[in-house]
Amino acid sequence: MIEIKRVLFPVDFTENSSRILPYALTVSAKFGATIYLLHVVEDFSKWTGGFYIPGVSIDLYRKEALSAAEKTIEKTSEQLHGYLQFKKKIVFGDPIQEILKTIESEAIDLVVMGTHGRKGLEHVVFGSVAENVVKKSPAPVLTINPYKTK
Repeated sequence: MIEIKRVLFPVDFTENSSRILPYALTVSAKFGATIYLLHVVEDFSKWTGGFYIPGVSIDLYRKEALSAAEKTIEKTSEQLHGYLQFKKKIVFGDPIQEILKTIESEAIDLVVMGTHGRKGLEHVVFGSVAENVVKKSPAPVLTINPYKTK
């Protein structure tokens, strides 16, 4: 029999994440598993190519984005209090790489994530996080189309 003790739920704080949360909760409840909430603040410095871009510095962006993510993940965590065991983690970097690192470092048994996050041009530029995680993950990945949920 398969044991699922650690479920990774990467969140991007979009409405789509909210639609998928019940699936992560259900799987975790059925198996008595711990949910690992993971939010990755995208590192946009790789897109600058070393050139100066006027506006907000990358360091300031990183600091403010991490602070905002911490506040938002606290709100998401409040939905889980009294529900199940959960851990939360916020990191800065490439979402695909950070999700894969977390799967390895936390010995994740199952990943629950949405098939859709970004839309349009953002999807074209950044690619599909879910698609890459499915292809490279050492753990099974349950993908949910948030537009098909009830």
